[in-house]
Amino acid sequence: MSDSRSSASASDPDAVPSGSPESRSVRSGLTVIEGHVKTLPNGPGVYRMLNARGDALYVGKARSLKKRVAAYTQLYRMPVRLQRMIAETTSMEFVTTHTEVEALLLESNLIKKLKPRYNVLLRDDKSFPDILIRGDHDFPQIVKHRGARTTPGDYYGPFASAGAVNRTITALQRAFLLRNCSDSVFGARTRPCLQFQIKRCSAPCVDKIGKTDYAELVGQARDFLTGHSRAVQERLAAEMEAASAGLEYEQAAAIRDRIRALTQVQAHQDINVSGVKDADVIVVYGEGGQVCIQAFFFRAGSNYGNRAYFPTHDRSMEIPDILAAFLGQFYENRTPPREILTSPAPSEKALLQEALTVRAGRSVAVTAPQRGDKRKLIDHALSNAKSALGRRLSESASNRRLLEQLADTIGLESVPARIEVYDNSHIQGTNAVGAMIVSGPEGLVKNAYRKFNIKTAVPDGEASAGDDFAMMREVLTRRFTRALKEDPDRDQETWPDLVMIDGGKGQLSVAGEVFAELGIGDVPLLAIAKGPDRNAGRETLHVPGRDPLMLEPRNPVLYYLQRLRDEAHRFAIGSHRARRSKDIAASPLDDVAGVGAKRKRALLLHFGSAKAVARAGLSDLESVDGISKSVARKVYDYFHSDT
Repeated sequence: MSDSRSSASASDPDAVPSGSPESRSVRSGLTVIEGHVKTLPNGPGVYRMLNARGDALYVGKARSLKKRVAAYTQLYRMPVRLQRMIAETTSMEFVTTHTEVEALLLESNLIKKLKPRYNVLLRDDKSFPDILIRGDHDFPQIVKHRGARTTPGDYYGPFASAGAVNRTITALQRAFLLRNCSDSVFGARTRPCLQFQIKRCSAPCVDKIGKTDYAELVGQARDFLTGHSRAVQERLAAEMEAASAGLEYEQAAAIRDRIRALTQVQAHQDINVSGVKDADVIVVYGEGGQVCIQAFFFRAGSNYGNRAYFPTHDRSMEIPDILAAFLGQFYENRTPPREILTSPAPSEKALLQEALTVRAGRSVAVTAPQRGDKRKLIDHALSNAKSALGRRLSESASNRRLLEQLADTIGLESVPARIEVYDNSHIQGTNAVGAMIVSGPEGLVKNAYRKFNIKTAVPDGEASAGDDFAMMREVLTRRFTRALKEDPDRDQETWPDLVMIDGGKGQLSVAGEVFAELGIGDVPLLAIAKGPDRNAGRETLHVPGRDPLMLEPRNPVLYYLQRLRDEAHRFAIGSHRARRSKDIAASPLDDVAGVGAKRKRALLLHFGSAKAVARAGLSDLESVDGISKSVARKVYDYFHSDT
């Protein structure tokens, strides 16, 4: 492989084909290209078109560099998009390769690295998560893992999204009762956490299960994840029957619940995967000048979820060309499975298949099924692609961009569809209220707002300096304890993709502690702290595991977060005022038998407040107009019953 760069020689402007734009910039670009054609070899390689700043405009591969680059001089055959590209071209770079397959692999690598504006670009390049059953602890932890596989243990994946892997882990916890807490939490526990109470962990942290029995559960989970689900279920069914026959009905019921959890995992495999063990299904659906590419992952005969992509491309490009460009970039840093099912067949399928085989180090088949079970998979994926594109076309473009920018800014795995924002409001601890607002792609979701009357954080009605933390702890504990009980499988779209808190490091730490206590490790957290002197525009963002971040005052993401914070504050204050008004209207005298509206009014007018009535002596009460001795005794006894 060799790399070369050369300058263009002069060229006659009359060489511009008739009918093409006669602008000076286009003629200049043609001059550059024609100058290179004279010295290019006929062998394979990769070429780059560069603008005046040296930025790559386009990266392409060729079987013959000379013939491919010469085609750009036929301007009358070029679409308007490529004519604009030629007009911007001021230089070119070339890399010769030994084979066209090598050129294709290099092209994909350079497109991912340089992101040229005239190529098909796959912008969502986040790695896919795996399930990891760790192998470095006596009681292995089951967790979501992303990145290099350096932690000792067994990896299962890839899964198409964090949501897919989270749902699977939740179901596996119910089926095999494996812990998902960190080693530090595991070592510090003295009593079982909520995960044990809702039957999603066997609580090895407090010796509810021994090492041998826990290892058996781990082995069953590994068997299930490697495609031996039927054998696992048959084994559990036999254990349930044996327990029932031995009159151990509680144990039989527990095994029954585990079998149901396994069945639920399989129920999520809503696509017929007969005959498909390890494969990716990748299809393209186009409409309105845009395309959606749906990728479904199947491993060990199970559906590991799907993800939608919306690559940027020229509207005039053919779908097979878009798919070929996508596949090259998609597998640039991922190992392809043994089989890739597509619709339609990508351009240069044989070449692409050979390149993927080289990348994987084993045979990779790229096929476009036309009938049978595999075609059913294709049709199902196309239906999903059509629906996803329809949703994208109907979304507010500005709001979608805002959420995408937010995800990039704070490092979210995917664009959040549900954001929950929390705030508290009180006056010296009285009438304390916690508030939750919800926002999504369509804006604020007001029917999902919730308020929490604080019950335990300030039980005596008097707040101390740390009570804001206690209130936040109570609100989050109540919210997510209920979520774990009512929607443990997260299939009702009530779980957030991001939790945002009005506060700084302290509030963020409290939220992290609550999530650790409840065994929730996959809901992203963000705290937004007010700037110096509560100055809007100087806010600091706090994200677990990252340095504090301050955005530019005019950053649209900062404006968006400010609006969410202010809406949560407005809702919290409104809820607090409503509760305070209700309490002001109420009076302890309402509960005194024999004291109606007129007598209450007389007492309040005489003493000035309910507290003064409560402190009054019996003789003072008897002196009030309209209050008889018997009523005065009732009032006095009501407030002094403990003395």
